[in-house]
Amino acid sequence: MRTNVRRNVAASLVSAFAVTALAACGTSSGGDDPKERSSGGSTDASAPLDPKTKVTLSIDCMPPAAKAAELKEWKEDVAEFNRTYPNVTIDGRSTPGQCLEPPRFTAMLKAKSQPDVFYAYFTDLQQVLDNDAAADVSAYVTPASVPALGDIDKNVLDVLKEDGKLYGLPTSNYTMGLLVNRKLFRDAGLDPDSPPRTWDEVRAAAKKIAALGNGTAGFGEYSVENTGGWHYTATMYGLGGDIVGADGKAAFNNATGKQIVENLRAMRWEDESMGRTQLLKWGDLQKQMASDKLGMFLAAPDDITYMVQQLGAKYENFGMGPIPGGASTLAGGNGYMIKKGSSPDKVKAAVAWLNFKTLAVGKGQFRYDRSKADGLPVGLPQPAFFTGASKAEDDRLKAASATMPVANFKTFLDNPVPGKAEPPKAQEVYKVLDKVMSGVLTNKNADPAQLLGEAEKAVNQVLGNQ
Repeated sequence: MRTNVRRNVAASLVSAFAVTALAACGTSSGGDDPKERSSGGSTDASAPLDPKTKVTLSIDCMPPAAKAAELKEWKEDVAEFNRTYPNVTIDGRSTPGQCLEPPRFTAMLKAKSQPDVFYAYFTDLQQVLDNDAAADVSAYVTPASVPALGDIDKNVLDVLKEDGKLYGLPTSNYTMGLLVNRKLFRDAGLDPDSPPRTWDEVRAAAKKIAALGNGTAGFGEYSVENTGGWHYTATMYGLGGDIVGADGKAAFNNATGKQIVENLRAMRWEDESMGRTQLLKWGDLQKQMASDKLGMFLAAPDDITYMVQQLGAKYENFGMGPIPGGASTLAGGNGYMIKKGSSPDKVKAAVAWLNFKTLAVGKGQFRYDRSKADGLPVGLPQPAFFTGASKAEDDRLKAASATMPVANFKTFLDNPVPGKAEPPKAQEVYKVLDKVMSGVLTNKNADPAQLLGEAEKAVNQVLGNQ
């Protein structure tokens, strides 16, 4: 949910990377085109698209003109794809600003105005299904149509499934870890290649970094606009806890939940290692770290790209380790779905395009040599949904064209933590949990038991309003 929480946060919160909908996508050719139905495609769903088949695909989230390098690569990929499938017309649609804006996305689904191939966060699946908006592509996605299928992380694919049916294909995924400022670690006498692995270690390191003075904080945390609840959830997952239990009720008002709040209280008020400025949201911690005023915070790897591209920081100044505790980590991502009611040929064409653009090692988004030449970042550890031989080859190609020190992420990569999806009604739950985070970080005398008790009641009320 970062790309969910964080990006949704940026708009009304998240995310963390989906559809622009009505204005961006316009109406689409959702119904079957008789000319396309009679264009010679195979009736066997498991058979890949026949290159002779004539199909037009409307696809959203084409890079806007402001992203010149990304748009250049999109056009190159369309041209290369058309060398194999000359009769497939890719009708790319873009919009300035954010690709997916939740209000527009919801409106688009209700109006049935999504394009043939539409972008969505992993956490949007239920909303999409509630609006009967996506086709079941299970029969179309096979090793013949997606050669790397066996090497795509099952956990990632499962996020796009409901009742055993597959409703999309992934384009990116993330898991959260501990992002560190390597310069401040060295200045404080800490080893940036060995980030803290427990919260006791985080607390000890934060004190040393804060002791550098000059307004430097050792550890930072969010507490407003749903980001505080998002990070509380990530911390809980790392310690093996949960936010919502199997019974559908709040599951955080327990010893683990209290441990999280007590640790934050101690760092904020006893150690004074979290800085005096609180009520922070997404973007605030990035600014602090980019200016060497913050030592650590929980994040996904693409926060580093934001700090470099938007805030003028340098890639070599950052590193990552797994989330403290390491039991599981908040995971999310995004992908594409295909409009329900699309013709078989249209579905096959969409799968063929998505395979080429987003799922083929060395092609599309994984052409690292091209990305490097175009001035785009290469070397971040995510997206990372490949396993087996595909992962080995992808890692090799990435390292060969890296524009950043990939060794800085070695601890993160060498110690993978199982990903775990966001809780039900995530945004509403996060909003409630913000009060726990803001309460302990702004009130020295806050009672953790009271904060959690009140949050438990409020979350159960949210969960009860199905």
